[in-house]
Amino acid sequence: MYSSTLFSTSLFLSFLACILAPMAVLGANSNHFTEYIGALFRGVKFSDVPINSSVEFHYILSFAIDYSVATTPPAPTNGNFGVFWDTENLSPDAVSAIKQNYSNVKVAVSLGGATVNGYNVYFNATSVESWVSNAVSSLTTMIQQYNLDGIDIDYESFSNENDTNTFTECIGQLIKTLKDNGVITFASIAPFGNPTVQSMYQALWAKYGSIIDYVNFQFYAYGADTTVDQYVQYYDEQVSNYPGGNVLASFITENTTGVISADRGYSACQELKKENKLYGIFIWSADDSLSQGFTYEKKSQALLTS
Repeated sequence: MYSSTLFSTSLFLSFLACILAPMAVLGANSNHFTEYIGALFRGVKFSDVPINSSVEFHYILSFAIDYSVATTPPAPTNGNFGVFWDTENLSPDAVSAIKQNYSNVKVAVSLGGATVNGYNVYFNATSVESWVSNAVSSLTTMIQQYNLDGIDIDYESFSNENDTNTFTECIGQLIKTLKDNGVITFASIAPFGNPTVQSMYQALWAKYGSIIDYVNFQFYAYGADTTVDQYVQYYDEQVSNYPGGNVLASFITENTTGVISADRGYSACQELKKENKLYGIFIWSADDSLSQGFTYEKKSQALLTS
């Protein structure tokens, strides 16, 4: 009788485990938080931003750009990247200090961005081989100098909008090489809902998605009249567009028009949390939040850990 009961109990527990295991992986909530920093040269420091020790916290320095500003307009340099963030306040020593003070902090660098000196930044490669070679060399030096952990891809304009293959191979091979060489431990991409941008990044994802760790989708680029329900719908669409990806929700703290407000973006994050599909949050940017007391950084990290 005892052994029979024990056997039945074991069968029941095994059956229960089989039922619950798939249910567990459906939940996508996590404690991942990302903050872009340094692009606007407003004097913000890593140490200014409140850091919740219970989150996985990534800073992304903005930007490294493969352009030269020795001429007007600036000229592309075929993968030779230079530093274009506020190095006075976000120096190699500052990176080392924030990582030493917070074991949950990692720091990456974003490549590209929208503009340099008021001119559009275009992804522009002479050839895949030469661009990758230059990018690996220049970024390895930069990453090691600044003690960085990863890269983020944020090209938003393209010299040839019909050539998805060159973008795919340049970025994919760059990420793979830096990872294989032990230079970086993670990589993210930062697309938004523009058809050309989506075609580039979805082509990249189709071939190299397995080595891209995060999709920092710029949801705030949708219109200012976007509702919370529409935001959640957009989120679901991007999860489908980047299958298997860790898609972060996002909002912007800049006081500007034409984009989703921080309040609306945060409310959407709350709804995603309720629906158990808030993988993480990124905010653009610490430079804007500095004058606001980092209200949304505090609220977002509290939401992620609640």
